[in-house]
Amino acid sequence: MAKFKLFSEESNRSPLSRLWKKFKANHPALVGLWIFIALTLLALFAPLISPYSINQQHADALLLPPSWHEAGDVRFILGTDDLGRDILSRLMNGATFTFGLSIIAALITTILGVIIGSLAGMSRGLRSSFFNHLLDITLSIPSLLLAIIIIAILGPGLLNTVWAIILALLPQYVHSIRNLVVEELNKDYISAFRLDGANKWKILTRGVFPNIYEHIVVIFTMALSTAILDIAALGFLKLGAQPPTAEWGAILAENLGLIYLAPWTVGLPGVLLFIAVLSTNLVGDGLRQVLKDRKAD
Repeated sequence: MAKFKLFSEESNRSPLSRLWKKFKANHPALVGLWIFIALTLLALFAPLISPYSINQQHADALLLPPSWHEAGDVRFILGTDDLGRDILSRLMNGATFTFGLSIIAALITTILGVIIGSLAGMSRGLRSSFFNHLLDITLSIPSLLLAIIIIAILGPGLLNTVWAIILALLPQYVHSIRNLVVEELNKDYISAFRLDGANKWKILTRGVFPNIYEHIVVIFTMALSTAILDIAALGFLKLGAQPPTAEWGAILAENLGLIYLAPWTVGLPGVLLFIAVLSTNLVGDGLRQVLKDRKAD
């Protein structure tokens, strides 16, 4: 009787609650999720909670090491750079530029990818063939290289970097969504929808999307991970955020000459980039595993 009750409670759970229960069992993915939430909150509120302005200079505190070092100063927990700017404040605000803008770029990429990929998946004949060949051409170019080409056309800058990354990432996610839609359209329940007289819009919204929304979430995490790296890489190459903007990649490029004299000015933004990408990948891997187990069930 108890087993039957447990089975009934499990069967009455919504699909999202069942996914969340399985996701929580994956401890690395859960840790990645909490880090992801913390970085998101930091990106939102960094200007309000950072100790100093990102460009405020302290002439009496040039190249101070972190506060736990014997030569450090408790006023500057993570030390200062060669202009006397507080590294903690710059890194906190850098989350807004690197992580925050990456979320925006990934959201726009995913939304556009869902729209265009759905239209491509529903199309047939010559139009579908032309679209496939166009996707094959663009997918042969690495996303970072494509972003650099777009930046060369639009010009350097943080806003242009976001658009370049959106346009560079879009082909691979259109391709992913299109494959998901085509796979669902070939299933028996879609044939039943057609026999009931459903139009293309109803087939997409009531048939296809409810069965692929989990995959769209995974695609978003993949887009976010790539966007973080690309924004930082373009900033490091001085094609993205321009000094004195406190973007993590730009901070790395700005302090690269101090790597031996003041390694904390380079190591700390590198560690934050690593943590941001790792947490996003952990969440994405956790979601993929949950979806895999769901299909097996």
